[in-house]
This record gives sequence, C-alpha cells and structure tokens, in this order.
Amino acid sequence: MPPRHLSTHVLPKRSSVFVAVAFFLIVCFSFSLHAQARAECSVINSRILGHPVRYCAFLPASFDKDKTRHYPVVYYLHGLGDNEQSLLNTGGWDMVSELRGQGKIGEFILLAPSGGHTFFINSESGKVRYEDFFMKEFMPQMEKKYRIESTRATRGIMGVSMGGYGALHYAFKYPDDFAAVSAEMPALITEVPMNMSAGPGSPAAILGDVYGTPFNRAYFERNNVFYSARTDTAASLRRLKIYFVVGSNDDYGFEQGAEKLNQLLNQRDITHEFHVYPGRHSIEFAVRYFPDAIEFLWRAIGAKK
Repeated sequence: MPPRHLSTHVLPKRSSVFVAVAFFLIVCFSFSLHAQARAECSVINSRILGHPVRYCAFLPASFDKDKTRHYPVVYYLHGLGDNEQSLLNTGGWDMVSELRGQGKIGEFILLAPSGGHTFFINSESGKVRYEDFFMKEFMPQMEKKYRIESTRATRGIMGVSMGGYGALHYAFKYPDDFAAVSAEMPALITEVPMNMSAGPGSPAAILGDVYGTPFNRAYFERNNVFYSARTDTAASLRRLKIYFVVGSNDDYGFEQGAEKLNQLLNQRDITHEFHVYPGRHSIEFAVRYFPDAIEFLWRAIGAKK
C-alpha cells in the first residue's frame, strides 16, 4: 500500500537545459497537436462583477465530432500578472495534448478564466465579488455550454502561484463541488506584510485591494486555506484528492506556507501529496512540474476506477 501522506523533499534537480529542450520540442509539434484539439477564447458577461470576463476553453479532439458526449473538467487559475491565456503562452496546452497523445491522460475540458489580481476570492470591501462570480456564474454557464458532466466526481481545479492559492481555497471551502485539487507554487502567505501603505501595484497594495485598506486581518484569516485546513470537517476534506508542489528556494517564501499546510493536513490525518523540489518561484518551475499536476488530476476525475 502507498503511504497515506506522500511528502517529498530534496529530489534530484532537473537541469534547465532539459526543460528548455523539452519546451522547444513541444512548441515544434504544436501545429500537429492542435490539429487534434483546439482552444476557444471568449468572454462571459457577469452580472455579479458588472463587466465581461475573458476565458479560454481547451477542447479535446472529439468535442466537435461527438455532440452528445459529456466530459470531465479541470478549472485552471493563473498566477498574478498573467491571464486566461496562460496555458497558451507557456506551452501548457501543448503539454496536455502531448500527454494525451502518449496515453497518460484521457479527454477532459480545461477552463481558464481571467482573475486579474483578485486572488480569486471576494474582496473585503464587497466591490469585487470574484468568488461569487466563479461559483455562481462561471462554473454553471461554462459547464452547460461545453457539455461538462457537472458532477463532483468529474470536476477538478488547479492553479499556479496566486491561482494555486485560489484553487486550494475553492477546493477546501467547497469540497462537495470538487473531487481533486492541484497547486504549483501556491501563494500561501504565513506572514502579513507589515507595511500595507506601499505604492500602487506593490504586493502590499495588491493585498490591500483584496483584504481591505486598512488591512482586515480577520478577513484575511477567514479566507486563508489554513483556516479551512483547521476548521473544515475532516470527513469532507478526506474526500478530496490533494496535490501541491513548491520550490525549495521560492522567491516569496511560499515553501514555508506549503510546509505549514502539509503539517496541518498531517495533523488531521488528511491524505495528500506534497513535494518540495529544488527551484525558485518561476515559470520554468511551473512548466517543469505541470505534467505531474495534470496527471494527478486525471487519475482523480477521469481515469477508470
């Protein structure tokens, strides 16, 4: 039997040269891969947010051929400063196509909404209700439009950095809606910045936009994944398949938050898979371990049981 909690530290470092070569080969084959699948980017009008929201849907080859078929779904949440086209710009969609061609994953739909710098939650002021939009508008409308199975067992969520925070937040807060979550370099903040009066666009100012100015520490704590890890019923969280990975030299210290989450889940005897690999907080790190995150989700939501 595999260990209940899989936690890996200090594994051999994969060279940056290997990553670059792999990425180059993937891009070279993108035309043939996309001949079998396609990306569709559009907008959804949001009554809750009061403006359109951009998104990209990544559709498997059979989507246009079999109009009666319904699919599992993975929601992808991008990092701070990125957008709904993150998977296109980094080669992530090509990696999904390649994994599918290798038989490592099957067919599912990927949906990637634009989240700005919201951290994918409702702002403390109530002016930007992104979480309400995502759960009440985006998911229901997308799942109807793209013939998604719309069951917990076939729904996963993932994200990178800010999006990793958002993915864990949604999965832990709504375990009845998601079967699995994966997060790369999740922005798990253990210490609130002391100077919240920094200039526009600074990390502190962005946190202020989300958690209030002056900073509302209580709101921050209630919306932090650590809160859910401590307070949600263990029975609910044990139903989740949980995966997260972080670099041992994360530029923002997120490895400390990841280790704290690992310890909390261990204390509550909640099964999860956690890895610390050599690396920094970078696109290269996210690209390197993206296939692992996708394969983990596929095993949870789509693979034959």
